[in-house]
Amino acid sequence: MPDLLSAAIGYGGYISIIKLLTFSVLFFAWLPVLSWVHQDAKAAETKAVFWTGIVLAAGAAGALIWLVMPVFIVGMLLYTIAVGATSLTYVKHRNARVLDFDRVLTVEHIKSLLVSKEKKLEALKSFLFITANNNEVPVPEPRTPDFFGYKTAYEILTDAIWRRADSIMFSPTPQDYNIAYYVDGAVLKQPSIARDQMKYFIRFIKLLADLDTQEKRKPQKGTFKICQHEEDAEWEVTTAGSTAGEQIRLKQITQASIARLTDIGLMPEQYEQLNKFQEVKQGVFIITGPPKSGVTTTLYALLRNHDAFINNINTLERQPSRQLPNITQNIFTLSDTGTTTFARKLQAVVRMGPDIVGVADCGDAGTAQVACAAAKDKKIMYVTLKADSVIQALSKWLRFVGDRNIAAETLLGISNQRVLRILCDECKQAYTPNKELFRKFNISAEKTKVLYRAGKVLVDKHGKSSTCDNCQGTGFFGRTGVFEIITINDELRNVIKQSKSLSEIATQFRRAKMLYLQEQALRKVISGTTAINEMIKALSTSKTKQSKPK
Repeated sequence: MPDLLSAAIGYGGYISIIKLLTFSVLFFAWLPVLSWVHQDAKAAETKAVFWTGIVLAAGAAGALIWLVMPVFIVGMLLYTIAVGATSLTYVKHRNARVLDFDRVLTVEHIKSLLVSKEKKLEALKSFLFITANNNEVPVPEPRTPDFFGYKTAYEILTDAIWRRADSIMFSPTPQDYNIAYYVDGAVLKQPSIARDQMKYFIRFIKLLADLDTQEKRKPQKGTFKICQHEEDAEWEVTTAGSTAGEQIRLKQITQASIARLTDIGLMPEQYEQLNKFQEVKQGVFIITGPPKSGVTTTLYALLRNHDAFINNINTLERQPSRQLPNITQNIFTLSDTGTTTFARKLQAVVRMGPDIVGVADCGDAGTAQVACAAAKDKKIMYVTLKADSVIQALSKWLRFVGDRNIAAETLLGISNQRVLRILCDECKQAYTPNKELFRKFNISAEKTKVLYRAGKVLVDKHGKSSTCDNCQGTGFFGRTGVFEIITINDELRNVIKQSKSLSEIATQFRRAKMLYLQEQALRKVISGTTAINEMIKALSTSKTKQSKPK
């Protein structure tokens, strides 16, 4: 009977090839993870033996449970959870210890995995750092302090260049560093960077600019170059200490040509007014505006409007913005303050016999008086000073000179200006403003049907949105000036001499057809050059928007 039963049962066995392959693939996939944890833990300077043991134990226990589990899918799930949970726990631990760009399984890391090594190398080869001593910097060895600094600098500068930033500011906070790009004069805030990462970046940038890497409190300044797609660009590095940490500013030193009078944004009638100074032999023209309003650019444009081969042209500046061809630029430095004043330095420049002198940032009575005296001595003087309007500038100038008659006799005219961003021609959008806006700014609704505003999003024919390649989504591309200008004739000179108040002078300037800044800016808004919000923003810093004295 037993023999018959044994014969009836027989012997058999069954092995699922699919289950075997699944087990083998997942089991052997765990081994490279184990090896990576062991090597990476050493590089991250954490407990390599401890974390390797944890992942090893989890994988071995999971595999054993899987083998004895009656239900295959449940066993596989338990194995995956055991290996995955311990591995992810280690990843979270090591990511907290390393720099941002050395973290794994982040969005940036996954994106980088999709880019081939050939493309990465090609991008790095097209970008080159050049030190202040004109030495090329090779790509450092991976996972070294120099490499961390190199990579951060590469990523920040390539992004800043693409966005057309001409300046980058790094401001320390207790937790990290805030980053701001300056594009067309506007601030674009960027994601902050961890202080550990900035430590390597600052060290690398200082080495490029040949600065002292150990000095963190005293101001330092230097330059370096980058070569991208065979084009060189020079950057200035400025460092300064603060209670929160070391501040860093990178500013691109552009080699663009110096603006001519036709390029700064003058209206046709304003250009004609200023262009006539070529025929003038003496007098003072005052160029005014608040800080960062482009007065230096206007000064240079006016100086270059004269023939430098016929005229002897000089300047006196505290810090020249550009090198002017065929013009002698005299600099008033900190060393001069111990022996002379700005006014005495100007007097020394005048004694050298120039025909035309540009004086940057007149801020005292002595300088104004020397300028007037030089104008009476048959010299043309272009003077810049800080003011919010033409009338405010005149008030300041009369106070500096001290003698109303001398000031009026030598005065050729006064300009006041702001800088406006130009709407991007590729993406600006036309719209019909409401009647209240027309009424507020006294715009003729009959003559002006539409205005323009920044268009930050483009939509293709398939309805897919994209960023404008021309302005990178800012809605603006480039800048232009807007000017309030009065040129002084004999009638207005008598008004300045005889008027008892600035209000009387302002009334006569209006009768001489001087338009206020807001009126000139509105002309640019109506023409589609800029947006009305940009005009409001540019004029909001002025305390006297209509330039009318109280």
